[in-house]
Amino acid sequence: MTAVLMAMIAALLIPMVEAFQDEDIWQRMLAFASIATKTSVMILVVSVMRDDWMIGVVGVLILSVGNAALMLLAHVIRRLSEVMEEY
Repeated sequence: MTAVLMAMIAALLIPMVEAFQDEDIWQRMLAFASIATKTSVMILVVSVMRDDWMIGVVGVLILSVGNAALMLLAHVIRRLSEVMEEY
């Protein structure tokens, strides 16, 4: 199971590099959403390894609510930048 967690951590680095390289707000938010998804899946794996369902509940909440809030934030930032360009 430790090898699985190490592979997940290595896969987590890919969107981090993308987030720091790209200037487009949508690409950055998608990279952060990918990080949040991968982190919540890692939390679920740890909860199965420890047989602790409370940690699993937290992982499911992050998985279901976290990405929606991040995409809403990206949309608000995009709309604000469009409004600022008009003035």
